[in-house]
Amino acid sequence: AYSLGVDGWDGGAGSRTAARDGRLYAHGVRRHSGGGMTIEPRQILAFRYLRSGFAGGDGVVPASDFSRNSGLLALAARAPGMTRTRFEAAVDAGDLVMAHTLRAAIHVQAPDDRWALGPALVSDDPGELARQLGNLKGTEATREPREALDAVTDAVRAALARGRRLDRVQLHAALRDALPDDLLPWCKGCGTHHVAPMLWRYATVAAGARLDAQRRYRTGGRARAAHAEDAARMFLRWYGPATAGDLADWAGLAPAHARRVWDALADELTPTGRGRASAALLTADADALRDAPPPDGVVFVPPGDPFLWKVNRPLIVPDRSRRGHFFRAVSSPGAVLVAGVPLASWRVRRDGDRVAFAVEKLGRVSQAALTDGAERVAAALEAPVAAVDVT
Repeated sequence: AYSLGVDGWDGGAGSRTAARDGRLYAHGVRRHSGGGMTIEPRQILAFRYLRSGFAGGDGVVPASDFSRNSGLLALAARAPGMTRTRFEAAVDAGDLVMAHTLRAAIHVQAPDDRWALGPALVSDDPGELARQLGNLKGTEATREPREALDAVTDAVRAALARGRRLDRVQLHAALRDALPDDLLPWCKGCGTHHVAPMLWRYATVAAGARLDAQRRYRTGGRARAAHAEDAARMFLRWYGPATAGDLADWAGLAPAHARRVWDALADELTPTGRGRASAALLTADADALRDAPPPDGVVFVPPGDPFLWKVNRPLIVPDRSRRGHFFRAVSSPGAVLVAGVPLASWRVRRDGDRVAFAVEKLGRVSQAALTDGAERVAAALEAPVAAVDVT
């Protein structure tokens, strides 16, 4: 048996203890012996680091591409030799899929994963779907959520039929031509009528659309049958041990929806704490968790990197006062991971045909390691380094 004694992180006694004795905590994970085995928080870090694709881990963890180049740089951090040219070729060939999936945000993922991470997570429950669609409040709110989503999904499919590729502006123009006025509320910020933000994004999810390397929407090929439980298994393979609440946050599900999916996996899970809200891991991953090697090396990861997702933050940055440095509402920096822990932040900007880096250290990391990491980022961007300024 594997036990981690997982309680809620925020406001729990574990967080106060962590501050007192300096141990690393994840979700209030503390040393807790159960069934003859104790797993240290550092071992969870090692497991998640490995499963995130570092240290020889395999597979492609879905990487946010909300910030342009983030998907490229997340892959380059894990696959030496990944460049913009190779990345764009893989996206255009369908060897990587860029699409609105998790939370209807743009992610880069493995082709076989996108159906579980996208359409399979769209709820059939009217209340849960309304939440996913942003609780529509404009003229479109007169329709049932499923009716509104189906109408926009059909319009997306029609707009992309016969091999058409449309950028976002062109897609919105096509939707304006196809949809009735009640689905096209006025947007003060844009100064025009268009489909509500989460509604059109989830319509691309439901339609199975993907983007090419120029970020033009196109049809996504033949759909593959997938279920929300498949996405939950992926989540636990990448972020276990975790809770149903963690799954809801990552996948963009209502709490009740996430709980149903979680409960459907009950026979595949090993609980790691007490109570209904306790964490769990896939029983099949127990040995992998125990045997994961400690993180090593220095890696530059971009903002939005999958390893920086919320479930990892209390573990990799246990000091709450430092989390705001790395994780901001807008314009977060990238992180320099040293043995899996962020000890510096970085930003990159164009300087003519070159790129310049600004690095801010919060811990001990050598100038040589920082320069080497910046050069790897620059190689992925296919631009020479102008400067690496370290403060």
